[in-house]
Amino acid sequence: MENLLRVLTASPRVHIGNVTKNCDEIKSIYKEYANKADIILMPELSLTGYTCADLFENRNLLDNTVSGLMALTKFTESFGENGSALVVGAPIEVSGELYNCAAFIQNGKIIAVVPKTYLPNYGEFYEKRWFSAREYDFENIEIGDMTVPFGNNLIIELGQKGKSVKIGIEICEDAWTPIPPSRILAINGAEIILNLSASNEVIGKEQYRRNLVGNISSTCLCGYAYASAGIYESTSDIVFSGHNLMYENGKLLGEIKPFESGILIRDFSLTKIRHDRIANKSFADCKGMFNGRNFVKIICNKKLMQKNEILAKVSMTPFVPSKNRLERCTSIFNMQVAGLQRRLEATKSKCVVIGVSGGLDSTLALLVAAQAVRNLNLPSKTVVGITMPGFGTTKRTKSNSITLMEKLGCDIREISIVKATRQHFEDIGHDESIHDITYENCQARERTQVLMDVANKEGGFVIGTGDLSELALGWCTYNGDHMSMYAVNTSIPKTLVRTLVDEIGHHLGRNGFDGIDEVIEDIIDTPVSPELLPPNADGTIAQKTEDTVGSYILHDFFLYYTLRYGMKPNEIFELCQTAVKQSDEYKFDDAEIKKWQNVFYTRFFRQQFKRNCMPDGVKVGTVSVSPRGDLRLPSEIEFEEFLFGDKQ
Repeated sequence: MENLLRVLTASPRVHIGNVTKNCDEIKSIYKEYANKADIILMPELSLTGYTCADLFENRNLLDNTVSGLMALTKFTESFGENGSALVVGAPIEVSGELYNCAAFIQNGKIIAVVPKTYLPNYGEFYEKRWFSAREYDFENIEIGDMTVPFGNNLIIELGQKGKSVKIGIEICEDAWTPIPPSRILAINGAEIILNLSASNEVIGKEQYRRNLVGNISSTCLCGYAYASAGIYESTSDIVFSGHNLMYENGKLLGEIKPFESGILIRDFSLTKIRHDRIANKSFADCKGMFNGRNFVKIICNKKLMQKNEILAKVSMTPFVPSKNRLERCTSIFNMQVAGLQRRLEATKSKCVVIGVSGGLDSTLALLVAAQAVRNLNLPSKTVVGITMPGFGTTKRTKSNSITLMEKLGCDIREISIVKATRQHFEDIGHDESIHDITYENCQARERTQVLMDVANKEGGFVIGTGDLSELALGWCTYNGDHMSMYAVNTSIPKTLVRTLVDEIGHHLGRNGFDGIDEVIEDIIDTPVSPELLPPNADGTIAQKTEDTVGSYILHDFFLYYTLRYGMKPNEIFELCQTAVKQSDEYKFDDAEIKKWQNVFYTRFFRQQFKRNCMPDGVKVGTVSVSPRGDLRLPSEIEFEEFLFGDKQ
């Protein structure tokens, strides 16, 4: 897999003041994982122990630190240029002053030493008793028989030409300051920040630490690995917990929770980090704030390891909340409702008109409308729901649409489109027995005409029901269901529509809309279909959308990683392979994934002309196809190079 950096954090057992034993602990971890991670990160002052106190001024400890550091460095040489980079904490003496440092080691060399910028000297901390602070500068120092770059303005470029990543380092307290070094490092190019820490535990600090690291990762658009001292530090007055964290662009990739032991190893996606930095122009604008600080690039010519899979959970349904599902769904639903409420108030309309099919999309739109008029203290019949049976309508969907409208108290109307569509077939000379695109689209446009004209007659406006996935694939009839006066589902992908109908439908059934649970269940179980072709002989749905365009599970996956992170087709394919392997529910083989991925790109790019004139609708997530907001594309893109073919 491309563009991944694998980082490991650990909180080894520390032997306070015993450098030899601490080196042995670190060597043991390094030996086991040297070919399993690009970087192995240890806590602050891990060579000596953070809690040595006045022992830091003892010459024996300082000399042993240099010897231990050289021994560790020599140890890495046997693993060669492909061995992991090792980052350890150590007290380093420079020009008669002592610094709390991080040493970056790889293949028998100390690549760089970074001193701590801010020294805590309050509460339980008194680091200024032993250590000196360092301004942003750079010099070469001697450690053993090596000349080593030293400074807190260093950015380490790890990797080889064309396949490298920029690394910045800060140490514990640095992250807790108003302007952490990590922010300055990030806007000067560092993509991954490593933090060697010794953060003790007090009540509430665990969550505060998560918030702090997550916020830096989010605002700096970076990967952030945090390794903290563990339980074997001195407990004379404080206790350490070994809380290790990894965040990527504000998202928690994994953690070793306080007082739990173990190794944390995760992959950072450089594609995601680089995409968001390109897209976020405010990030680039911040660079001018620190022009006076010159950063020095240090090269570490290590070959990054080949990754056959990503060490992270990859969901087949990236749009669907994995945790706190009802809470997240309620938040999304409230945004939809708020958008519609505002439009109702602004237009001073007497009603809203919805075509209700008995499918998922129109159900969600109907729930949004029912809640909006309820919030505005308007009669429930302000929602005019129209079922429009045609050639493909089944008893099941028609019954469900009417039942749902009854339960919600809508103004229910039934207007068949059969007679009008047959008249139109006659007018344009179309043979009704030919079930082609004309046969289907005539019905869709007739339904839209009915909705528009009823809205005019009643002094209302039409609510569109089409979802984000349909817009992405162009699975809508131009100037048919493609068009409305306000589209409440316009940024809700199909996989999320199903979840919202499930969670919100049952929630509303318990909170004011009694009796809708049973019909909601049946709607969820109904196959996705436009119902434009005649049903089977037994009256069941014959036309199933996913038989034609492919699984919405796959299409929403492709859509998310194409628009959210701008990933290349092969990256998305490999991510999808990983997601399938991790899934117990969804199984697709490689040929199937490539087939529908090609369909996705073909439909997505060819159907841009429909999105260029799509109706208004509120954005609820990070992916939107609105031409007025997130997506501006020409309609004539030549997309052949996105497709999997013989050359691949």
